[in-house]
Amino acid sequence: MLVIDTHVHICSEDDVRYPTIESPKRPPGNSGYLSTFEAIAGENQIAGACIVQTLSVYGWDNQYLRDVSKASARHIVGVCSLDPEDSNSPTLLREYVEDWGLRGLRSYPASNGRLDHPGVEELWRHAEALKIVVNVSVSRDNTDDLARMLEKLPNQPVVIDHCLIPRPVSDSAGAVKDMTRLAKYPNAYAKLNFLPVGSVEKYPFRDMHEPCNQIIEAYGPNRCVWGNSFPCPLWSPKSSYAQNLRLFTDELGLSEGAKTCILGETANRLWFGNGLQLN
Repeated sequence: MLVIDTHVHICSEDDVRYPTIESPKRPPGNSGYLSTFEAIAGENQIAGACIVQTLSVYGWDNQYLRDVSKASARHIVGVCSLDPEDSNSPTLLREYVEDWGLRGLRSYPASNGRLDHPGVEELWRHAEALKIVVNVSVSRDNTDDLARMLEKLPNQPVVIDHCLIPRPVSDSAGAVKDMTRLAKYPNAYAKLNFLPVGSVEKYPFRDMHEPCNQIIEAYGPNRCVWGNSFPCPLWSPKSSYAQNLRLFTDELGLSEGAKTCILGETANRLWFGNGLQLN
């Protein structure tokens, strides 16, 4: 089975070449390095990955992501993050896509907290013209804004990171309700990487099983993608990389067809143009 990890954060060992923001949120030890991810990916038979800009280490500076994407284009695609209130961001996005091969934009609300904002919309329209995927990182507070953006750009694929559950929640019903409401938009996709970050329990995070299955039912497996939480010591300290994968191969009770879509087929279509194959 083709498996693609759509949510990987990495950082460089070279702080001189790739300077960090002040007080970066660094993964412990060598857990966040590309070499560490590639070793873990090999152990878990991961065919490809979406490397998402590590905002907590580099802010809006995408140089490291850009370089990794170019050097590892056969099995890695980059998803950059750009300031929606910087007038240079649309030009940078085009450069990253056309010159460096990046295949996605991770979008955040503007400084006023709004996603339905002129700067955000301009970046999304550039993403649509460049035929790349938008990943959106928002909480439930932005559900209405997200719905309006999905309506404005019906041809732009938008992947909802963490399914509106970016942190532990004791009651996930509201997030599931909002995600179900957004499922009516055919261009909306669900990234099912919220189980280890949203659960208040230990592995296998049984409080998140039913919410996850409800979201899969609402979107259909062909509009759902899997992502781990690499580096796990930082973003998923209650579980290992292999355990986060096992949630979908074993724990959730998914059909073989659903696994095929969620673990690789949908991501291959969105970010790799169906060009990634099993070795």
